[in-house]
Amino acid sequence: MFSTVVFGSRLFGQEWQKPDEKYKNAYKEYLDAACPIEENNIEHFVYFAKDRQSLKDHPLLSHPMFKGAQIMYTWKELEPQKDRYDFSSIIEDYLYLEKHNKKLFIQLQDATFNPKYIAIPSYLLTDTYGGGATIQYNDGYEGEGWVAKRWNKQVRERFALLIEALGATLDGKIEGINLQETAIGVNTETDTSFSEEAYLSGLKANMVALKKAFPTSTTMIYANFMPGEWLPYDDKGYLRSIYVYGETIGVGLGAPDLMITRKGQLNHALALMHEGDYTVPVGIAVQDGNYIGKTGADQDYDETHEKGKGSRSNIVPLLHAFAKDFLKVKYMFWTNQEPYFREDVLPCFSSSD
Repeated sequence: MFSTVVFGSRLFGQEWQKPDEKYKNAYKEYLDAACPIEENNIEHFVYFAKDRQSLKDHPLLSHPMFKGAQIMYTWKELEPQKDRYDFSSIIEDYLYLEKHNKKLFIQLQDATFNPKYIAIPSYLLTDTYGGGATIQYNDGYEGEGWVAKRWNKQVRERFALLIEALGATLDGKIEGINLQETAIGVNTETDTSFSEEAYLSGLKANMVALKKAFPTSTTMIYANFMPGEWLPYDDKGYLRSIYVYGETIGVGLGAPDLMITRKGQLNHALALMHEGDYTVPVGIAVQDGNYIGKTGADQDYDETHEKGKGSRSNIVPLLHAFAKDFLKVKYMFWTNQEPYFREDVLPCFSSSD
């Protein structure tokens, strides 16, 4: 049996007045963290998104402190036609990593962050499946990508079949598999088929399908934000229930964007990780922009041109210490973003056996 999640209100070396500032100074406890990072119980993976080619001859392959690679695969590429699965790209990466005594962690993509791309198979984009996907909007009501209709029963049934096929082939071989983030830019105004309650139920159904198909490999959902609520003031219990449910059924809990000074992240995923008492694995991803305190959603951040020019502080030891002691994670996923990975991450990790 799994233990019950207990969300407390413990402080972390600070006094706080406003509920939304509860953890705003928590990171200061770790400002003295420095390189090198010594080996501990965290499993470190390098995140490549869909850039599989960069895996070839990558430094992680010979580095004792990196356990393997996290790679994103789209539903569309894994099921190019209805009921016809193609896992060749996954198998290729798995075998390549295995040859170097490294492990594969799959991120299963059913949402995109570019309005030009849809991650689900074309057969789903029909009336039978309610259109299959819907466009996501940012705060400025600009289209920023597409997401599968996770709240649609027919879409969800097809997703479960994909997950079942993946598990039959890969469970016990790969290190783990995670579902994409729970945050989506959808509401009842942008899509009349959507409801907050149906979305929550759909996420939980996907979690059950994942655990059923992968009883041996690590399973995880990136639970960061939920549409319709904003913690701590507008708390409908949606995100909290995902954390409780993951602990209950044995699905790990993770999040993208290790943002240690942002209220949004601190009051949602990071707070729930810190306050919960989990038996399931907890993971955090350091994604594009995080090495300089930004995220891909920031209007003032352009990951194509931002190359960390000029003076910058290496916050890798700070991020690691925060994740280790404040979040108590088992997994960290470090994005392979240059120049930060080679200039900041690699020098901070001990290369000794």
